[in-house]
Amino acid sequence: MLVTNFARETEWSLLTAACSGATAREKLVSILQKPIRWKLLLDLAERHGVLPLLSQALFRVADQIPAEEAPVLKARYQANLHKALFLSRELIRIVERLSAEDIEVLPYKGLALAETIYGDIALRQSGDIDLLIRANDLHKVREAVGDLGFTPHTELSDIEVAAYLKSGYECAFDGTAGRNLLEVQWAIQPRFYAVDFDMDGIFQRAVSKSVAGRKMRTPSTEDLYIILALHAAKHVWGRLIWLCDLARIGAYATLNWRWIGTQASELGIVRIVRTTLWLVQRVFGIPIPSPAEESIPRDDRAREFAEQIEAQIANETEYDVESLGYFQLMLRLRERAADRIRFASRLLFTPGPGEWAVVKLPKSLFPLYRVVRITRIAARVVRP
Repeated sequence: MLVTNFARETEWSLLTAACSGATAREKLVSILQKPIRWKLLLDLAERHGVLPLLSQALFRVADQIPAEEAPVLKARYQANLHKALFLSRELIRIVERLSAEDIEVLPYKGLALAETIYGDIALRQSGDIDLLIRANDLHKVREAVGDLGFTPHTELSDIEVAAYLKSGYECAFDGTAGRNLLEVQWAIQPRFYAVDFDMDGIFQRAVSKSVAGRKMRTPSTEDLYIILALHAAKHVWGRLIWLCDLARIGAYATLNWRWIGTQASELGIVRIVRTTLWLVQRVFGIPIPSPAEESIPRDDRAREFAEQIEAQIANETEYDVESLGYFQLMLRLRERAADRIRFASRLLFTPGPGEWAVVKLPKSLFPLYRVVRITRIAARVVRP
C-alpha cells in the first residue's frame, strides 16, 4: 500500500536546485522570482534531511529572501548546528569509551558524512549516531555504552540476541537526550535482503579521517558509496539527502569505479547502483561520471526504475515496508534470479523481533518462530 503526499512543484524545484551545488545560483535566483510558500519549503527540506544545504544555498542569494523569512531560516539552521554539536560530543564520548575497551568501531552516515563529505558538521542533518561494529562485539558494546547511560531500545533475551545477530543488522539505544540516539550495526542490511557484504573487508579497508574534530577510522570511500546506495535502495531512495550524499561521493575524481563495479557484480546489486546513478542525474541534473559509465555493468531496467522512483520521491510517496508491494519492488531491484530466490526464502523463513513480540515461546520451542513468521507474512500477502 502506498501513502502519497504531493509536494509543490515550485518548492521542489527550489529544493533540488539548492542541493545541486554552487553552480545552480542562476537557477535559484530564477525560481525565487516565483511565489514561494516558505513554511512548505522549510518543512519539505526538513523531511528530506537537506535543510542545512537549502540554508547554505539561500544564504548565498540572501538579497532574494523576503526579510521576514530570513530569521526563520537562520533559526532552523542554528537548531541543526546545535544538535550536530551535541551529537559530536556524544560521538567522541562513545568512541573513547569503546576504544578504552579495545572495541573497534567505524562511524559512518550522519556526522561522519557531514565532516568527510561536506566539510562541515553543520551542513548535514543528523538525527542519531551510527557506528559499524563487529558482530561478536555487540555484548561488550551494550555493556560499555550502558555505562554512559544508553539502554537498548528493544530488550531481547539471550537466545533472541543470538538469533538476531545472524538475521538482523542493528541495535538501537535510547539516551537521556532522546530515543534511538545511537545505532550500532554489524551488517549493512537485514539478512533477508540477500546482500552478503564482507564486513571484515570493510574494517580492513577503513581509513583514518577527521570526524567531530577527532581522527577516527571510517569506511573507505568506495565501501561508503556501496553502503549508502544499499541504504537508499532499502528505503526506495525516499529522501533527497541520500542522493545528495551519493552525488558528492560520486563526484570524487579519485573514486575507484572499477572496484565499485566489480563489487556490485559480485554482490548482485548492479541494478541498485545503476538506478542510483540515474536518479542523481535525473533529480539534480548531474551527469553520470564517465568512469562509472565505463565500469558499472549495464542494466536495461535501471533507467526505467529511476524514472518511476524519481516521481515517487518528488510526490513524497511512502512505502509500507512490510507490504507485499514493497517486497515485490525489492525483488525487482535484483538482477539475478538466485538473489531473488534467496531474498524470498530468507524473508519467509527468518523470524525476528516482530515475531518474538507477537507471542512468547519457551526456549525449547524457539524454532517454532519460523511458523509464526510464515503466518505473519501470509497475512500481509492477503491483506487488502
